[in-house]
Amino acid sequence: MTEIKVPHDWLPRPYQEPLWDALAGGCKRAVAVWHRRAGKDSVGLNWTVREALSGRVGVYWHLLPTLRQGRRVVWDGITGDGRRFLDHWPNDAVTHRRNDEMKFELVNGSIWQVVGSDNYDALVGANPVGVVMSEYALQGPAAWNYLRPILAENGGWAVFLYTPRGHNHGYALYNMAKGEPDWFAQKLTRDDTEAISLEAVEAERRSGMSNEMIEQEFFCSFEAPLHGSYYGHEMMEAERDHRITHVPHDVAAGVETWWDLGIGDATAIWFAQRVGQEIHLIDYHEETGKGLAHYASVLQAKREERSMVYADHVFPHDVRARELGTGKSRAEVLEDLNVEVTIAPDLHVNDGIEASRAILPRCWFDEKRCERGIEALRQYRKDEDENRGRTDGTGALMPYFKAKPRHDWASHGADAFRYGAVYRPTPSTWGQPIEQPEVAIV
Repeated sequence: MTEIKVPHDWLPRPYQEPLWDALAGGCKRAVAVWHRRAGKDSVGLNWTVREALSGRVGVYWHLLPTLRQGRRVVWDGITGDGRRFLDHWPNDAVTHRRNDEMKFELVNGSIWQVVGSDNYDALVGANPVGVVMSEYALQGPAAWNYLRPILAENGGWAVFLYTPRGHNHGYALYNMAKGEPDWFAQKLTRDDTEAISLEAVEAERRSGMSNEMIEQEFFCSFEAPLHGSYYGHEMMEAERDHRITHVPHDVAAGVETWWDLGIGDATAIWFAQRVGQEIHLIDYHEETGKGLAHYASVLQAKREERSMVYADHVFPHDVRARELGTGKSRAEVLEDLNVEVTIAPDLHVNDGIEASRAILPRCWFDEKRCERGIEALRQYRKDEDENRGRTDGTGALMPYFKAKPRHDWASHGADAFRYGAVYRPTPSTWGQPIEQPEVAIV
């Protein structure tokens, strides 16, 4: 019988031991906000190696924000000492290897797989018992919302590894974990570990790394906005000015909806009211895989539950495009469903982004009902050219940004907001009382 020792040729560094010891002691939820190049993925991977081979037989996932990142960082990745990440798995432990699926089948029946949080729903039914969520602050929140009940039901564990990306879901998770006795929470800056010299940090600064990125990557600052974000500063100002709060629905004013229609993708809807010079974002809805009739029923339900009286329903210009199969446009289908379509001006994306920046200082957001939409605006960022950005063994340190937005989960809410930002109703009924029918009391 072959004896397999785990971890395989690896030991945690001294500053990594508290996380390792917490997991070994039975902790099922751990948050590690560690600086860049602190060895986050190495710890997560080696913990999985141990659990998958000597612990519970089951399915284990290592998630990154995208499937492409998962391949680059973990499946094809090399650590700072020149070792391939996959070499942390003992050769004798792997019985089958699927390069196309980035999956190992292990000698004891466990399965380990690299997954992108952008396609986790393609693996529905896998029922993982252990997940490492790497770069969690850049992942769409929907992935954890999907995994949370699975792990709660099967008693599985989750480890969240990331550097800060502003006051987003990673910030909220870390603050929550600090107050929960069953969670492990730790933030380690360069000053805490000294794994990176100050001279190396200064060299990055001299070579062009921005101050905000240095604070974020090496000193774990949650205050620095997401590098490359379009609305990071505006959303931080909204939070600083307490404009992300409870925003009540004014029943005396009309509600405008701003849409981004997905085809095989998410559809996002903002519910907005203007009161004087202010724009109140009172609700947000997003779903995937639903037809137009479903979203018409969402409008009707909010009309009945919250007494919403709708003004304009604002859509992108391509809502008028005709489908080859039916010969009807989505605008015609919506109007058949009693949703009157208003078309936003067909402006260049950059013009729409500037229009969004212009109105954001006047926006108030309901923090509960618009939570996902708020996250989308915080996370909406420029696309990276992975062929031109300078990288190390753990991913991009100095990304090169393209002159266009990144298409990911945040795009849907941000695009819907942009269509509303460029639209100007004429004549304006925003903020004006809705004429109510006379009621006789007898």
